[in-house]
Amino acid sequence: MYRSRIDRLLQIALPLLALLAAVIVLLILWFLWLESWPFIASGDLFNSNSWHPSESQYNLLPMVLGTLVTALGAVVLAAPLGLAAALFCRFYAPQPLARIYRWILELMAGIPSVVYGFWGLVVLVPMIARWQGPGTSILAGILVLTLMILPTASLLAEAALEKTPEHWIAGAYALGLNRWVMVRHLAIPHAYGGLLNALLLQAARALGETMAVLMVCGNIAVLPSSLFNPVRTLSANIALEMAYALDTHRAALYFSGLLLLLTVLLLVLGAGRLRQEYKHA
Repeated sequence: MYRSRIDRLLQIALPLLALLAAVIVLLILWFLWLESWPFIASGDLFNSNSWHPSESQYNLLPMVLGTLVTALGAVVLAAPLGLAAALFCRFYAPQPLARIYRWILELMAGIPSVVYGFWGLVVLVPMIARWQGPGTSILAGILVLTLMILPTASLLAEAALEKTPEHWIAGAYALGLNRWVMVRHLAIPHAYGGLLNALLLQAARALGETMAVLMVCGNIAVLPSSLFNPVRTLSANIALEMAYALDTHRAALYFSGLLLLLTVLLLVLGAGRLRQEYKHA
């Protein structure tokens, strides 16, 4: 009786909480749209050649490109490394070593982003500067973001791989399959949904990261021509200028936030579409 009462309560509460989460997201979208509308209506997005708010120039293209390049580069590096680390912990490492390795990843995942940014500024940027100046660059941002999202990617990927049924693994070994064949054709396909979620969370964090990229990317709002050029991301631009922005300038910064949120929503929708196609394949 007690359990059935809790079940009925959960059947009512969980859909309401899910609806509440959806309403909150829609309200955030509506708020950003309202605050961005003065900038959208002004048409300055298409009539500006650079980002100089004091001269009514609001070209966001360099920052959009900088955001996408740094986030994509970090995900491209972190995804295979995170999967490799998860496979090592789950299927290859002895249990004592796997526990130590997992503890290190959990510790890295809890380090604040400003600490990663500070490390990048005092260690990584001078190393890149010795190779090719100025040091603060897209490459520095990619490497710092990779280091930041790698632990979470590894832990989420391992959690997905752990859901592979043990009797499947035992059956694969009984059939004489070696470990890599079992991992490639059994564990990874079964964990596809979880691995896709890990990739999505990596991309979302890389797109929205602020402090670390603000410290190592150089914060120059120009179109980059190489990985060694400084760049400014949308999130860093919001952090730098929101405190004193007014009128159209402030609306342009809200529009930057709207772009980031819409990008993450597109990622979620795309991942859901891929997941559905995989299930029907």
